Amino acid sequence: MYQTVVTLPPYPRGFHLITDAIDNAVAASGITTGLAHLFLKHTSASLCINENADPTVRKDMERFFSDVADAKPYYVHTYEGDDDMPAHIKSVMLGTSLTIPVTNGRLNLGTWQGIYLGEHRDHGGSRKIVVTVY
Repeated sequence: MYQTVVTLPPYPRGFHLITDAIDNAVAASGITTGLAHLFLKHTSASLCINENADPTVRKDMERFFSDVADAKPYYVHTYEGDDDMPAHIKSVMLGTSLTIPVTNGRLNLGTWQGIYLGEHRDHGGSRKIVVTVY
């Protein structure tokens, strides 16, 4: 078993491909066959797997989730800004963990699959992902 923390730089609000950073952490484990579990240590961002080739998918994802969750007049939790409660809702909807097979020491993703960090705050800061390979 192997565990490390990947610290991502601050990203602007939106969905960002982070597959390479995670795949590098998995490769460093030396484990050739198993599972990689990813856990994002934040409540205002998310992880998901989706299209890795066409960046318009990430733009459409941001538009959809913003349309669903942003700027509701009934939000009470606004202490950290008007993007805070929508960020928590998006995080719950998309989730903060993934489990991906490892084959030949690499993530076994489909041809068009990539790992997204969903940054749901306007100024979220750096994000930490615990990567456990077993």
